[in-house]
Amino acid sequence: MGTVTDSAQRPAEGESDSTRAGLVRYPARAPIVDAEGLLRGFELHLRALPVAEAGEGDEGGEADAADARKEADAACAHLLEALSASDVRTALSGHPGYLNLSRPLLFSDAIARLKPDRFFLEISPQLTVDAELIARLVTLHARRYRFVIDDVRQPDEAFAKLLPYAHAIKIDPARCEPELLQRLAKALKSAGKLLIALNIETHDAFEQAKALHFDLFQGYFFARGSKLSARRVNAPRQALLNLLRLLSSDPSVAQLEAELKLNPVLVMHLMRLANSGEASIGRKVATLRDAINATGTNRIARWTQLLLYADGRKVPLEEDPLVQLAATRARFMEMASTRLAHANRKVVDAAFLTGVFSLVDAVFGDTLENTLEALTLASHIRAAILRREGSLGTLLSAIEALERADWEALDRASAALAPLTSGELAQLAITAAAWASKADQGKENEGLERIEEE
Repeated sequence: MGTVTDSAQRPAEGESDSTRAGLVRYPARAPIVDAEGLLRGFELHLRALPVAEAGEGDEGGEADAADARKEADAACAHLLEALSASDVRTALSGHPGYLNLSRPLLFSDAIARLKPDRFFLEISPQLTVDAELIARLVTLHARRYRFVIDDVRQPDEAFAKLLPYAHAIKIDPARCEPELLQRLAKALKSAGKLLIALNIETHDAFEQAKALHFDLFQGYFFARGSKLSARRVNAPRQALLNLLRLLSSDPSVAQLEAELKLNPVLVMHLMRLANSGEASIGRKVATLRDAINATGTNRIARWTQLLLYADGRKVPLEEDPLVQLAATRARFMEMASTRLAHANRKVVDAAFLTGVFSLVDAVFGDTLENTLEALTLASHIRAAILRREGSLGTLLSAIEALERADWEALDRASAALAPLTSGELAQLAITAAAWASKADQGKENEGLERIEEE
């Protein structure tokens, strides 16, 4: 669910309007997957409006009310403009964005900035569903905007009024009585509505929602480490682990070449990586040694780390939610760490490692502590992942807060990471997501492909 509310959020003392606006400009991104566990969209969580909304100035007279409405309109335009930014578009990686709208956002003229084919507009049944709201839905529907009724728990009069305009319905199965859930799901499917299950955090919850014929699923069940859902440690993945161990010892080109030659699939990927984007040396790389020199051990290591999360299916990386999550965390950690006072190459590299291995238990199915120990990561990286210690642990807490759209937790992390602000952290997360979404599109990270079964 989104976090745009109809409540006021006033600037803190000494905080300018422009600074406050920066806190809310960039959305958090949460994955929506299909029954195969592949990405099919993202919910974009917006922070609550930073100004008093229209009507809250009534006690001060008409002039104050008019000023409040004007300020609210400007804030709405500011939020909606941010959604058209290039990094936000890229972060969606070709998938639709699901945007939860407050009443002011829904009625804002700036909604025209949103392209109807890129966004679903989510409407809460908790809003006042009056004639004015229905008229607005009719107007937007005529412009080809599509609507989702968000977080339905009990069908009521408001739900019935919204239903004719809804393309999809979001339901949290855990918050709905089982008998009602079955009847409701069956009726909505018969009416041709798309069903989206909310808050799916475990493999069991995913399977139960699938059994009820939900179409899409929102939550992080795919990133939870368990033996039932862990990605299989096949021979190519074991080869990746061996390669990572070698890379951690600062190998010579000859040592690296010898290890790679044991794994033809890895050689193929490395050759493609070396002939792409910034790694290219201006001519086609024809030998493995040239590929290693052109790519560099640092990029090879990062490419290898992200490949660990690929599960062998022949689908693009931008459709794999776990790869996207790991890549986004790693890139966010890397970029944010450069803003720290004590930043250097060693800190930045450790930040990337912290992000990329923070989800590794989902790959191997063992406990996170055992898996990190087996990977022989440095103690401060393990402490950051396991106990959120140090600046790396705080950065990891920040990206996790953005994944959950937990704005208070983000503010706490930002306070500990000063001078990094919440707004800057949110922007870095969207930039990182845009980077991750391009990993399989033939530019900087071409060759970052799925390891196939031999």
